[in-house]
Amino acid sequence: MLFAADVAKTLGSVLTSSYWSELSDPNLDEPTREFADKLTVGTLREIKTIDERIRTRAEHWRIERMAIVDRNVLRLAVYEFLFSDTPHTVIINEALEIARRFSTFEATQFINGILDAIKHDLAKNPVQKSKENSRENLTEKTHASSN
Repeated sequence: MLFAADVAKTLGSVLTSSYWSELSDPNLDEPTREFADKLTVGTLREIKTIDERIRTRAEHWRIERMAIVDRNVLRLAVYEFLFSDTPHTVIINEALEIARRFSTFEATQFINGILDAIKHDLAKNPVQKSKENSRENLTEKTHASSN
């Protein structure tokens, strides 16, 4: 969805509803869809903060010059770093799996380097995470709404 938002410059709510109506996997359960929506909308909402964090570690790379897949993998991972309780190592591993599937070998190294540097930055200067956006809270909201 972030790739589509980047290419089409589509807003979050329009993006998520059109994504699920046109490209959805019929076997995907509703809680998973809601979780994906929250990650996507949250990433788009916080994109300026996220891009600034990436800029601090993407030496000699402007975000708009990065491959679309690579910058959106980075954005999603940094959003989770900043706004979820998921361990950073898990976030990096998930980002690298996506990059391996949809990008190049060189991109996985690039993404790993940037995310590892940001992870170290956050270990030195932790950010206060918003309860509203934490993965735990997103999961609780998702399960509550599906009951």
